[in-house]
This record gives sequence, structure tokens and C-alpha cells, in this order.
Amino acid sequence: MMFLFRLFAHHKGGGSTKNGRDSNAKRLGVKRVNGQEILAGGIIVRQRGTKIHPGNNVGIGSDDTLYALIDGVVKFERMGRKDKKVSVYAKEN
Repeated sequence: MMFLFRLFAHHKGGGSTKNGRDSNAKRLGVKRVNGQEILAGGIIVRQRGTKIHPGNNVGIGSDDTLYALIDGVVKFERMGRKDKKVSVYAKEN
């Protein structure tokens, strides 16, 4: 009885890599647009840093989230040439 063996070129098992992971998306951005109605406590903008500053009747959270302090209408405004702010004004009847 005769056995024939044939050796093929091959690679050993490839080890692990240090890549291949990512963090979950943080869902940042504008949540209420200009002219939209909002309730007190409603989130207007989720952001990192103060790209948009709080204006009238808008609070800022520890993570820089902007939220409404009163029921009303959202209004985005400019502060000078480059800065922006968002305010909430009471709804007119």
C-alpha cells in the first residue's frame, strides 16, 4: 500500500489585530428647527462644546445640550458675524 502526500503552500493562522472597533453614534445635532413649537424641557440641540449658545429662555446642560425653559417657539439667531444662539419665545395667540 502506497500513500502519496502532497504539501501545499499555506499560511499559518493569522493572529488577532488591534483594529476593528468603533464607538456608538451619539445622535448629536439640531432636534427642533426654527419656528417649531417646543414644550418646556424639550431638547433643542445636542452638541459637543457650545457651537450654538443658549439665548432667551434656553438652558444648557452639563453635556452642552440646549433645552427649552418655557413652552414656546424656537428661534435661531446670530450673535455677530460667526456665533449663533437659539432662543425660545412664548407663542403668540
